[in-house]
Amino acid sequence: MSEIIQNPVWVYLLLVNIYVFCLMGYDKQQARKKQWRVPEANLLLMGIVGGGLGGLLARSIFHHKTRKRKFLVYFLIGVIFDGFLLFFS
Repeated sequence: MSEIIQNPVWVYLLLVNIYVFCLMGYDKQQARKKQWRVPEANLLLMGIVGGGLGGLLARSIFHHKTRKRKFLVYFLIGVIFDGFLLFFS
């Protein structure tokens, strides 16, 4: 466990995935209340820079953005990016 905490790549990936998961949950909540939403570009950008796994989990748990294929594609690219970061760190 201490190896994970000492590796900044693991810490980055953990934080960005938690952030994307929470952001997707917040956006779903806002959609239900018909209030201000998180711009799609922000969700997609955060997903592609490492938050793909958090985004995929949020899609499944919150049933949010499931009809938009681009979210699936961007989040999968984010998961691949995570893999590259972990492999080369």
